[in-house]
Amino acid sequence: MSALARWCYLHRLVVITAWIGLLIGLTVMSQAVKASYDNSFTLAGTGSGSAQQLLQRSAPAQAGDSDQIVWRVSHGSVTDPGVQQRMSSTLARVSHLPGVASVASPYLPGGKVPGGAFQISPDGRTAYAMVNFSKSADNLDPADISRVIAVATAAREPGLAVELDGLAISHSEQASLSAVSAVGIGAAAVILLLAFGSLLAMALPIATAVAGVGSGLMLMAPLSHLTSVTGIAPILGALIGLGVGVDYALFIVTRHRRGLLSGLDPQRSAVAALNTSGRAVLFAGGTVCIALLGLLTLGQGFLDGLAFAAVITVACTVLAAITLLPALFGVLGLRVLSRRQRRRLRSAGPDQARSGSGRWARLALTVPRFPVLLAAAAVAVVVVVSLPALHLRLGFADASNDPTSTTSYKAYEMLADGFGPGFNGSLLLVAQTQSAADRAALDRLDRALTVVPGVAAVQAGSAQARPTAGPAVEVTQVIPTTAPEAQATATLITRLRNTVIPRYTHGTTLRVYVGGLTATFDDFAAVTSAKLPWLLAAIAGFSFLLLVLAFRSLLIPAITAVLNLLSAAASFGVLTAFFQWGWGTRALGLGAPAPVEGYLPGLVLAVLFGLSMDYQVFLVSRMAEEWSRTRDNTQAVLAGQTDTARVITAAAAIMIAVFISFVFIRAVDIAEFGIGLAAAVALDAFVLRTVLVPAVMHLCGRANWWLPNWLDRRLPHLAIEPTAQEQSARRPRSAHV
Repeated sequence: MSALARWCYLHRLVVITAWIGLLIGLTVMSQAVKASYDNSFTLAGTGSGSAQQLLQRSAPAQAGDSDQIVWRVSHGSVTDPGVQQRMSSTLARVSHLPGVASVASPYLPGGKVPGGAFQISPDGRTAYAMVNFSKSADNLDPADISRVIAVATAAREPGLAVELDGLAISHSEQASLSAVSAVGIGAAAVILLLAFGSLLAMALPIATAVAGVGSGLMLMAPLSHLTSVTGIAPILGALIGLGVGVDYALFIVTRHRRGLLSGLDPQRSAVAALNTSGRAVLFAGGTVCIALLGLLTLGQGFLDGLAFAAVITVACTVLAAITLLPALFGVLGLRVLSRRQRRRLRSAGPDQARSGSGRWARLALTVPRFPVLLAAAAVAVVVVVSLPALHLRLGFADASNDPTSTTSYKAYEMLADGFGPGFNGSLLLVAQTQSAADRAALDRLDRALTVVPGVAAVQAGSAQARPTAGPAVEVTQVIPTTAPEAQATATLITRLRNTVIPRYTHGTTLRVYVGGLTATFDDFAAVTSAKLPWLLAAIAGFSFLLLVLAFRSLLIPAITAVLNLLSAAASFGVLTAFFQWGWGTRALGLGAPAPVEGYLPGLVLAVLFGLSMDYQVFLVSRMAEEWSRTRDNTQAVLAGQTDTARVITAAAAIMIAVFISFVFIRAVDIAEFGIGLAAAVALDAFVLRTVLVPAVMHLCGRANWWLPNWLDRRLPHLAIEPTAQEQSARRPRSAHV
């Protein structure tokens, strides 16, 4: 690492120019390749997955997104001549707009769509048209979506409300990624300015993070052509990348400034910073990437794409931290310090003293006096915050959870009022019939569905089978009495699959699968819950092994694993209370309470394990350095806590600010991710790492550093801190007690 740091420092203009050229080149490539995002959900081996595959084989779906234009009259009927003429003219104009493939109007003969659902409500006051776009929502030109919204809403007049709903419409109402990122970067800049007292020092982590995240986001376009990548991948990549990117740079800049204040010249200080904190950043970034790749154990293509996108962004931020930062150090020299620090350095000389005062030093001295009490208090706080997680319910949010001011929320409510709450999440029963007996059994099933508790309406129809296909495919649309995210709807899906359908398919070759978006998300939550223990075991096991290699200890990795689990439990507790119980959704304008997104637990676990490992590595590596020097556990814990608490809490504050800023993107799933991670990081940094870890390590004494001799000899060495040849401190050795 020292050789790389020295080269980048000496060839700073070459490195900076290379980064500028790289960003320009990646931008050009991204514009040339164009991203092709895939928001499809197909879960192999599930009922909804089988239904979707059967439908795609018999009647391949259109390539574009399908959204809705909804209108409602306050008096009269939507079939009144004036309303019909006004809306027909509007729909005709929409059908000729760029990006629109077709429009299915309710004023066509029969007022029906291919699925068999009537487009005019029973009371005649609400109607909707299907707008079929030529591309998927994430690949549409935002200007095309805006034109559709403008033309449709221009039809509004007193007594006639017109709103729009659908994935493309919802995306158009979200704040732009650049605007939200700017808010997060601005908040991070304020914290850095307060921490460093220098504009130039503040700019270093910001510039490094922007370069790393920017390059990572530009790589999303080619990645989307190599594997399935969902449209939220850039958002999550930016959220994770900005958080870790600023933090990694902060750790290195802090070490560099400390070296300058101790009397090192800028080059030696930069090399020393990269050779110590830079190694820790490399290790921490690697653990984040490994934790994210653990998502591959879930076997879900949707999460695989998110994992690859996040890993690329994190890797780019690490690369920027270990190459661009030393080059910038060379450009700024002593100006990394504030003017006051430079004056003090010139007048009073180097400051070799360790930080032995301040609130963090006082806290460090307090912990060994009351280790049991403080550990118990910290655990109690975590348990209380985690308790709501016992009631966690996985599902999905729909337009009813959008901000109440959005057109998608208003359209959802209009459809729910006119057609019933279950209309927004209808179920598709996809049947494969091979004989007359099968069709007769299906007819009996369709009649029986009308009296099943929880079913509001049943519309029978068929999907057009291919000429070469043997069995026919029949589609029955079932509209529940409850909203898509309601627990009663999930119960209805289970009842149909386990009780109703088997009763009528028994003894026949008839195969019936429950599909549709609602059933797909229900299956997604079930699959995630079943595979989550495997993900947890993979991430925790690999993290444990890495820490054993790094710190030559069994107890420290075990403590880390337990604390990571506590942090994750607290995150889910906050998510349950904030979103599922609705304690915070109304306050932040995020709509009604909703279940936690089914894909979030795996993603949150992977990211949290990686981020928690970051703080543990920076904290314990300093303790290990002191342990190697003094062989005194108390002194090692005190030094680690005193020297790292300030920078860890500052880094946590930055990450919290970045995560919370993404709430303003006005998407419930992104808000859940941001709030969950922000809460976990706050608890992790301000309670677990600064109180619970030191208290437990004081209680355990020399056992913290124990490793059996036979295991110590056989394990390879993974040095986070420089080896003995690079600095006077020795590598951590196991304590034999």
